[in-house]
Amino acid sequence: MQVKLLTYTPDPERTIACAAKLCYASADIDTLYDGLTDEKVDAFLDHLNNIGHQSPIEHASFTFGIEGVSRSLLAQITRHRLASFSVQSQRYVREKGGFQFVLPPEIEAVPEAKEEFLRAMEEDVRHYERLTQVLQEKHKAAFLAAGDDEKTAARKAEKKAIEDARFVLPNACATKMIVTMNARSLMNFFALRCCNRAQWEIRELATQMLKEVKAVAPHLFQNAGPGCVRGACPEGSMSCKKAAEVREKFENL
Repeated sequence: MQVKLLTYTPDPERTIACAAKLCYASADIDTLYDGLTDEKVDAFLDHLNNIGHQSPIEHASFTFGIEGVSRSLLAQITRHRLASFSVQSQRYVREKGGFQFVLPPEIEAVPEAKEEFLRAMEEDVRHYERLTQVLQEKHKAAFLAAGDDEKTAARKAEKKAIEDARFVLPNACATKMIVTMNARSLMNFFALRCCNRAQWEIRELATQMLKEVKAVAPHLFQNAGPGCVRGACPEGSMSCKKAAEVREKFENL
């Protein structure tokens, strides 16, 4: 898994503080923004956190480049609807020479399970390549009969073939994406997905994303993370019962 913060709102903490201060001030925006010292910015962020006034933090957005994650993770992260996603298409991008996949640690730790998993991946590659070949031959003949030249018919046939051949690709198949979220959505994402009860892959992704944004907006995200970072565990009887350990982990992130 590779996670990189590609871009973000310039000076995100000051932008948020300015938006918050504007709600309670009669001064013009330039005056408000220019008058925000680092100390005042931190004070406003603390005030927003204390009173639960979260709408101003929506003015800061963060864009991540994410690679080496599974299609299984894709199904989870897109449930966070207040976000923008651009994902490498299996319809337009052929998985040539086999496909990259994510090997779950629990499977990798058991030799027999790992061997079975790798056999399944090899079998999926064979099915994908064979389906692509068979469908491509059929579609190419149809395009040639319709009057396309050889090169055009081959190109169009491949695209049409992989559109259906992809149905045999597994959840383990690796993908790439660019994701943008505003800070408020990120806070919610971290609260849910950094938790020990989250699935291992998206928990690792959320933790890496939090580490990235903390580097550029440390005060804004100082209390970000699973619910137990800010108080009692919200999971009730489903708690991992490791709140102290989790708090220490995210304090030192």
